[in-house]
Amino acid sequence: MQRSDRSIQEIARLAGTTSRTLRHYDDIGLLKPSRIAHNGYRHYDERALVRLQRILLLRELGLGLPQIAEVLAASTGAAEEASALAAHLAYLREEQTRLMRQIVSVESTITALKDGEDLMAENMFDGFDHTQYKDEVEQRWGKKAYASGDAWWRGMTDAERTAWKQRVSGLGRDWVTAAESGIDPASEAAQDVARRYVEWLTSVPGTPASRGGDVKSYVLGLGEMYVADPRFGANYATADGGTRGPEFVRDALRVYAEANL
Repeated sequence: MQRSDRSIQEIARLAGTTSRTLRHYDDIGLLKPSRIAHNGYRHYDERALVRLQRILLLRELGLGLPQIAEVLAASTGAAEEASALAAHLAYLREEQTRLMRQIVSVESTITALKDGEDLMAENMFDGFDHTQYKDEVEQRWGKKAYASGDAWWRGMTDAERTAWKQRVSGLGRDWVTAAESGIDPASEAAQDVARRYVEWLTSVPGTPASRGGDVKSYVLGLGEMYVADPRFGANYATADGGTRGPEFVRDALRVYAEANL
């Protein structure tokens, strides 16, 4: 066996994934092994490793497996793959810079707290950007929506922000748990999550749900967006990937909206 031809177990270990996941990628045509040995074991050459690297990078961006397949289908040659990886590398370097700014910011805060020094507010939030979706929010729901939400966020205490994030995280976990359990989106358990989700939406200033507008259309639109936009759908992705999680959220919200809004 050549050095570039590695077993499925070795690739799974090196990539931090599982043989089961790699077999699933094979089953859906996303990552075919370079060869299958007489004992049935899958083996992967260097070209397959490059493809797996791109799959894992795209997964970290929040894309579902169908979307990843479309991206990979658009670049089949080595030159195209290199170009795509170069673009991804540029993004990773931007993220690296942002994370390093966050690290320095937090380290400075820790040092100041330990030494009893004054905190420099202008340095404490370097690298943290809750305005990254400003343009998109304004385009979708208007400048007033963004301004109201931004003022609400800035007016929170640290404890209130922490509590809000925990609530959002809890809702996300509940959605994924419900989707992975295989229950019907119309079931009582799924509809309880949908109810709590809509209650959370109406508590966020600036959104159509909080302004007494067409809440039903807003909720239905968000559900569709989770399926159509992998950036947002990634919050509800199940362990097997794909769009099953976002589709479950969309369907449960549709049932709730039709019955209650």
